Amino acid sequence: MAKILITDDAAFMRLMVRSALESKGHEIVGEAVNGSEAIRVYQQVKPDVVTMDITMPDMDGVTAVKNIIAIDPNAKIIMCSAMGQTVMVMEAMKAGAKDFVVKPFQADRLLQAVENQL
Repeated sequence: MAKILITDDAAFMRLMVRSALESKGHEIVGEAVNGSEAIRVYQQVKPDVVTMDITMPDMDGVTAVKNIIAIDPNAKIIMCSAMGQTVMVMEAMKAGAKDFVVKPFQADRLLQAVENQL
């Protein structure tokens, strides 16, 4: 089972991600509402996997990925993006993200992405 940090500015999305992952026994060790908070929480809790929204206030997901990868080149980050954010997803993948799921996501696809990183 993985320790996971969920990053999304929408509370309902964090809740959906949390319930999907906890249903398979994963432990949610932190939540963040923007990229800068994700970086801070990442350093505190050292999760196995991070789910990262792309569009957030203060600091977007792509910038957060670059910062987390600079701290920990082995970080396992899964982008969660809305349809039509292909360019941002590609940028995040180039920056070091390992996978992406499209919102609104299927719980199975999210779980598969997490399992692939473990």
